[in-house]
Amino acid sequence: MSDSRQPARSRRPTLPRVYEDFDRCYRAVQSRDVRFDGWFVTAVLTTKIYCRPSCPARPPYATNMRFLPTAAAAQHAGFRACKRCRPDASPGSPEWNVRRDIVGRAMRLIADGTVDREGVTGLAGRLGYSARQLERHLLAEVGAGPLALARAQRAQTARLLIETTALVFAEVAFASGFSSIRQFNDTVRLVFDATPTSLRARAQRGGSPATPGALTFRLPFRAPFSPESLFGHLAATAIPGCEEYRDGAYRRTFRLPAGNSIVALTPTPDHVVCQLALDDIRDLPTAIARCRRLLDLDSDPEAVVASLTEDPTLSPHIVKAPGRRIPGTVDEIELAVRIVLGQQVSTAAARTHAARLVARHGTPLSDLGGGLTHLFPSIDDLAAIDPSTLGLPKARLRCFAALMASLASGAVQIGVGADWERARRQLGAIPGVGAWTIEMIAMRAMGDPDGFAVTDMGVRKGAATLGLPDTPAQLVRHAQRWRPWRSYAVQYLWAALDHPINQWPPEGQP
Repeated sequence: MSDSRQPARSRRPTLPRVYEDFDRCYRAVQSRDVRFDGWFVTAVLTTKIYCRPSCPARPPYATNMRFLPTAAAAQHAGFRACKRCRPDASPGSPEWNVRRDIVGRAMRLIADGTVDREGVTGLAGRLGYSARQLERHLLAEVGAGPLALARAQRAQTARLLIETTALVFAEVAFASGFSSIRQFNDTVRLVFDATPTSLRARAQRGGSPATPGALTFRLPFRAPFSPESLFGHLAATAIPGCEEYRDGAYRRTFRLPAGNSIVALTPTPDHVVCQLALDDIRDLPTAIARCRRLLDLDSDPEAVVASLTEDPTLSPHIVKAPGRRIPGTVDEIELAVRIVLGQQVSTAAARTHAARLVARHGTPLSDLGGGLTHLFPSIDDLAAIDPSTLGLPKARLRCFAALMASLASGAVQIGVGADWERARRQLGAIPGVGAWTIEMIAMRAMGDPDGFAVTDMGVRKGAATLGLPDTPAQLVRHAQRWRPWRSYAVQYLWAALDHPINQWPPEGQP
């Protein structure tokens, strides 16, 4: 029996099902604790409204409350979103980013827009289950099936477009994934207890909506949030033409299902400003989901801090800068290629190899607001490259060619819904892909919170700097106490070094 068919209980990280603990949820609502936003929603039985835990409204009596795992579950049960706290716009549950079972993988794929593009059957096929099995698992865990979850996401996308663009409502409806104007109007009224016209009028009272093609959003996160090493890493490893630092923002190009995009991301104390230019507005929800994964914005920093500070050697460095995030990706295949190009070379050399690849094989595009010139090559482009033209050592050329063939054929799957352990085994069968490459891909491309590239030079140097064991065998033994958050421990080991990846803004930049 394959890993993906094991019972969910045997594969789930030790995360609580918070919404089932009534007393804990009630205390969070009474104290308006923002740390629980996204973990659950509060459904009020008397008003049929659901709220985020931190809603500033007066909490109802306990007998009138019901706690549900997701906004979709609340909508499925007939509740409307609170107009004051906007629970549908809270950070996503950190549970879905760390669970490796069918539910966690399904939730990541739904957020990426798989149901809208491929339907429930396509989603189930990606996971290796039947549509009926998938529906049963999701109903049991999150209180809503895949169609209801996708519908909730469409409603949130519609609200964003209504409030932040000047698009006519017919365009908003189809851009959000609705099949008709009537379905769009009915869903908006049902979920938000308001018409599209009233939602836009309310937003305009706070300022004019943006124009299409220049969309600006606030990406929320859970505090604490230490952006320096996250954004510093992205800037220091940026591929010229594909990524850049400009005017206080990290900017990059990326490919989406219906078109291309340029995004600018700027950290602020309580959110990340996201400016998106899209070829096709239908890609908005997928673009936002990928930007959130790139910046690891749905993580639970308090759980990470609580666990890692139990190590007395690591604790002082975590307390000094709690909330470091894992630098992720908007394209798993791109990052896997970059990791292979970076085998046994410096950050600067890996960047040079990637820049050469993009200049020769990337897709040109225009950037009126900056210096971006290319998209990273697609998997089809990469598979067609003659590796001998890349100027790499022979062993790495063979590894590159084998990896591209495996990714193009589907023999190796590292996408957002991938089974992490199966992907590790698939990668390990490729000549030239060793433990360092596998764990770096697991940590940064697939988002495994427990990836640990113990042979990484930065990890070993950082460990030595902090007074931790620096030989691989000793460090692996010591790091057992960091599980299941070793990927986050890596960020603190890297941050101990005087290196450009820890500098934001980049050195010499305003």
